[in-house]
Amino acid sequence: MKFVIASDIHGSAFWCAKLCALVEAEQPDRLLLLGDLLYHGPRNDLPRDYAPKAVIPMLSHYQDIILAVRGNCEAEVDQMVLPFPCLAEYALVFADGCPLYLTHGHHSCPEQLPPLAKETVFLYGHTHVKRDEMVNGIRCLNPGSVSIPKDGSHSCLIYENGIFSFRILEA
Repeated sequence: MKFVIASDIHGSAFWCAKLCALVEAEQPDRLLLLGDLLYHGPRNDLPRDYAPKAVIPMLSHYQDIILAVRGNCEAEVDQMVLPFPCLAEYALVFADGCPLYLTHGHHSCPEQLPPLAKETVFLYGHTHVKRDEMVNGIRCLNPGSVSIPKDGSHSCLIYENGIFSFRILEA
């Protein structure tokens, strides 16, 4: 089982294209999106090549493999233009027998984890900072941000055969 896990595209056509190129190269079973897909949000500067209308067909191309959760910048209008569900607050996926809890991170975060079994991996975005840490016996992973990183590198995660690895998206 192989996943590409990404968060915080924020309507950047440039960085979404980089993510799509990685998806093409990796050929994952699923593309897991942790929210903030189209809108940049009032607290963020516009990302490079901000063009939400251009991001829509790029993501729509992968509609059959996308599992997305709602970020704090998603709105009902986003669901009207995207052909895959994007408004769930969280999702639970099983990968090689391991439960993965997906959320954006603005309601639940490593500092306020929902009640989860110890073998669960908590996947979240929102902070735009890559993280891989254990919190109360739960592995917490943040892929960072595709388009507006706050730690210096545009990134996502790859999950394959029980192993998570960060991937840096190059300009």
